[in-house]
Amino acid sequence: MFKKILIANRGEIALRVMRACREMGIATVAVYSEADRDSLHVRFADERICIGSAAPRSSYLNVPSIITAAEVSGAEAIHPGYGFLSENQHFAEACESCGLKFIGPSSKTLGMVGDKSQTRRIMMKEGVPCIPGSSESVKNEAEALKIVRHIGYPVIIKASLGGGGKGMRVVQNEEELKKNFQISSSEAESAFGSSAVYLEKYISEPRHTEFQILADEHGNIVHLGERDCSIQRRHQKLIEESPSTAIDQRLRKLMGRFAIRAAKAVNYIGAGTVEFLLDKEGKFYFMEMNARVQVEHPVTEFVTGVDILKEQIKIAGSERLALAQEEIEFSGHAIECRINAEDTEKDFMPVPGKITFLHLPGGPGVRVDTHIYQGYQVSPYYDSLLAKLIVWGGRREDAIERMRGALHEFVIEGIPTTIPFHKTVMNNAFFRRGEISTNFIQRRINGEAP
Repeated sequence: MFKKILIANRGEIALRVMRACREMGIATVAVYSEADRDSLHVRFADERICIGSAAPRSSYLNVPSIITAAEVSGAEAIHPGYGFLSENQHFAEACESCGLKFIGPSSKTLGMVGDKSQTRRIMMKEGVPCIPGSSESVKNEAEALKIVRHIGYPVIIKASLGGGGKGMRVVQNEEELKKNFQISSSEAESAFGSSAVYLEKYISEPRHTEFQILADEHGNIVHLGERDCSIQRRHQKLIEESPSTAIDQRLRKLMGRFAIRAAKAVNYIGAGTVEFLLDKEGKFYFMEMNARVQVEHPVTEFVTGVDILKEQIKIAGSERLALAQEEIEFSGHAIECRINAEDTEKDFMPVPGKITFLHLPGGPGVRVDTHIYQGYQVSPYYDSLLAKLIVWGGRREDAIERMRGALHEFVIEGIPTTIPFHKTVMNNAFFRRGEISTNFIQRRINGEAP
């Protein structure tokens, strides 16, 4: 096992990795930008190295600086967390060429799953159900129109190398397609360095359902059940729960088998997530694979008792999975609310500023993963995530009530946050009945009343 790991990230995920390492007896190295000099991940690491100025490209996306920090500190491995360089093929290649273990899949696998149109082709070949759409990146409007004549409207334009909703547009007719094709392509170029996009048939009111995967280099692979991540704004998740209210044991087994097949198809090693869209008739379609630990991994940890970060590190250290599929048990229900520094009255606009007062909730079945403290300055340079509030209950109804109480106790003053929004959702009749989909906010919060 590793003796020292450098964490190429910041915020709550850097602290989460540190906790796992500390329990495993592994020393940690924090890298940080000048803006994060007073951050908790810097304080609690065994070693710390400044790698640049506040802008991500000068620090957390600066591959030479991170590799140099690892070599200078004597770290044997680099944990990328999520976001930043976590799914960057070139960063993984740099680690491999410098004799550093990248805690994640190989650079070759990252190259495969990073190109979503290529991943679709692989999944189709393996018999994994896929949404009808283009099998290659679409070069221009004329080619897009030809594809749409075959699959019909509505369709969704997606960035081939993308994620987080960037470069994504739903179009209902030819006029909208012509208007939005170039916009999506330009957004993709700006966000991911590639203008390549592809098309999929748009599924009306689906659920976003993902399966957690663990796979070792010895050919062992398991899934840890599903997470329902349907409540989103701008295609970015806000609330996640496990298990899904739309999936029974039969469907869970079936989707789990296809999730494992998808991971095997790209020779996946590590902790990852296979994402599906589930329609109202119970049909599911492969959407993409996230080759990293997910923000929402704690809900799975609550219902399975498996420490995903520790398993991820063990796999990177060439250990065999300790669990077989039949040994994984699911207990109770878990819900996660992402607490973001956003103004929900202004379309969830990020708002930086100083936290003037903070009180964190607690009690049985309550977990808070966060990096903030009273007096903390929320930077405009990074993601707006402040904390993840996760609760567990024996039943979904218990988890909802526990979340309501925890949100009541969660106080952040000085900046607007998504706490009031989450309180609204927990009291929403549709949510409480489990009637959710990816357009939940538009229909059930901003639109129709319960």
